[in-house]
This record gives sequence, C-alpha cells and structure tokens, in this order.
Amino acid sequence: MFVGHYAAALAAKSAEPRGPLWTYVLGCQLIDVAWGGLIMTGAERLTVDPSLPGSALVLEHMPYTHSLPGALAWAVGAAILAKLILRLPWRVAAMIGLTVFSHWIADLLVHRPDLELWFGGQKVGLGLWNYPVAEQAVEIGLVALAASAWAWRRATLNQSLWPVLAFVSFLLALQIVGLLVPATADPVGMGGMAIAAYLVATALAALLDRRRAA
Repeated sequence: MFVGHYAAALAAKSAEPRGPLWTYVLGCQLIDVAWGGLIMTGAERLTVDPSLPGSALVLEHMPYTHSLPGALAWAVGAAILAKLILRLPWRVAAMIGLTVFSHWIADLLVHRPDLELWFGGQKVGLGLWNYPVAEQAVEIGLVALAASAWAWRRATLNQSLWPVLAFVSFLLALQIVGLLVPATADPVGMGGMAIAAYLVATALAALLDRRRAA
C-alpha cells in the first residue's frame, strides 16, 4: 500500500482536528520512513521480482519496522514524543500513535505474508497485492472516504475546503508516479526515494498547516 496509508492521516485529522496535519501525515508513514533508512544500512532487506503482480517488492527481512511488536513500539514512541516534545494534548498524541500503528494494519491487508507477528515468528499478510485492480480500488476508496470525512469536519468548522483538494490532488499525483516508476533492488535508491516521497508529503502538510494559521 502507498497512498492508501494517508487515509489514516486524513481520518485522524477529521477525528481530532487539534493535531497538526503534518504530524498525522508523517505518522501514517513513519514505519516506512524508518524502513527506508534501515534498508539503506542493510539492517533490513528486500529484493525485487518483476513477475509478481501488484508490487514487485520481496520484503525478506524487516523485523524492526514491520513486525507487530516493532509497529507497536514505533506507535507508542511516536505518541510519547508528540506529548513530550510537541507538547500536544494526550488525546492528540494518542491519535498520532494510532495513526502510526494503522500502517501495520493497512499493510496486513495488502502484503503477502512478510509481516512477523513476533520477532522471528510467523509471517502474515492477506495478499491483496496479488489482485492489483482491487488493491488500487481499495487504496483510492480509503483516501476518498477519509478525505470526505475531513472535508465534512472542515465544513462544520467553517473552514475552506481547498487544503483537502490540494492534498488529495497531491496524493493522486503521487500514486500515479508510484505506478509508473519501477521498483529498484538497490537499497540506497529504494530507501532514498521512499523517504523523499514521505518527506515531501510531510512538508506539504506543514505548509497547509501554516497557511491555515496565517
């Protein structure tokens, strides 16, 4: 899953609008930001099989980011840091933590069995990647539902809808780029591209936050 993860960020912004958009946007992909860094160092590993449907990635070893205990640790850590460093209310911090953990739940839906239930344990994944059309429909559908909820929330607060349109347009463009650019087995290239995409999304969200505050 790629842009579908951002549905959690938009849903979180709708449910708890006090949280900055950028915290939710970074949170929903924090696990993959860490994964990008770890595959660049060799601590986690992947290969590429172009014959695979949906996604060519073969995610061989990623216990620190995509195991169930690993994902829980990232979620709890993010919530604590949001409270202690950003001085956000506990409810907002908890929402950020849930947004981080949502990444693992979404990956469970689409990944082939490569998500460890415990370190070195059984690997799970429902494999929606094997049905590319259905997988894309799920991703876009989740984003559409979450964006609608965010738009409704902004309307109830008498806020402009243009940030919703701007961010959703960016996500659609990002999804198209992701479909057109082939995956690479080079860990530095793959990790670098992933991190760059997530940071650009975070920067856009921060810009939208600033425009709202101005």
